[in-house]
Amino acid sequence: MAAQSRKRSRPAPKRRPGGNPQKAHRPAPRAATRATARDWIGAARLRTLPLAITPVLIGTGAATLVDDQLHWVIALACLAVAFALQIGVNYANDYSDGIRGTDDVRVGPGRLTGGRKAKPRTVLIVALAFFALAAVVGLALVIRTEQWWLLAVGAASIVAAWFYTGGKRPYGYNALGEVFVFVFFGLVATLGTTWLQVQALPQEAWFGAVAAGLLACAVLLANNLRDIDQDRLAGKRTLSVLIGRRATQVLFTLFVLVPFGIAVFLALVYPIAWLTLIALLGALSAILIVWTYRSPRELIVALQVTSFTSVAYGAVLFWAFVA
Repeated sequence: MAAQSRKRSRPAPKRRPGGNPQKAHRPAPRAATRATARDWIGAARLRTLPLAITPVLIGTGAATLVDDQLHWVIALACLAVAFALQIGVNYANDYSDGIRGTDDVRVGPGRLTGGRKAKPRTVLIVALAFFALAAVVGLALVIRTEQWWLLAVGAASIVAAWFYTGGKRPYGYNALGEVFVFVFFGLVATLGTTWLQVQALPQEAWFGAVAAGLLACAVLLANNLRDIDQDRLAGKRTLSVLIGRRATQVLFTLFVLVPFGIAVFLALVYPIAWLTLIALLGALSAILIVWTYRSPRELIVALQVTSFTSVAYGAVLFWAFVA
């Protein structure tokens, strides 16, 4: 008994510095890490920026039909507002989707918030900074042109950008994303660019605004078709989740082809607009991918091709109007 008590009273052997080898192989907890410059640039989703260029090109071209003089300073300021809003909404989506858990499992490029690469608060501050930049440049445009009522339009644009995925009831989670994209990235961006330059809205601006809005909606559809499974699991009711894959493919095709129908109509008066049919080659390849894809990742290519098709389309219409 004495021997046993001595054994029990012996101090436990000291553990080696290596610790428990099984614990050493456990994965580290998901914690916020320092994002690289590449991560921040990726989160800006530069592949979507052509959608900001297209309406400014079309709107500026339409303005020359009223006034032969090109108002470059105003046009560049409109482009700066469009860029700032586009990047701001991309960071805001990163933040909102990340804190909701929608981006926990992604098919496309990783996100800052959902991927725990940056603190949510930091991503939010960056998003708000771009919204503020858009507001400052927009205010300068209003002061320069004395179109004070456009302050309300600018405020509505920023509010719409935030509530796409932000707030308690984001409209992007209720199948309304395409509606607001058409309105703000098509009608408002194009017609606003034309109005700020010449305080008039020729019918060509309206046709171009519809075309720009439809192409922007096509890009969003390609994105939502790619994410349809994870969005359904996360409770994000995008239009694609609501209508299903086949209807999304049909709608994408219409959104891409109708702008070229508009271009053909405009070409009857502005012959250079026929050259938009060159951009149609890219559009048809995007349609082919959407209808034949086997992996959701393939839709990233369709998204990129559609985005660049949009800016090519806008550049040709600009040329047609200016010439």
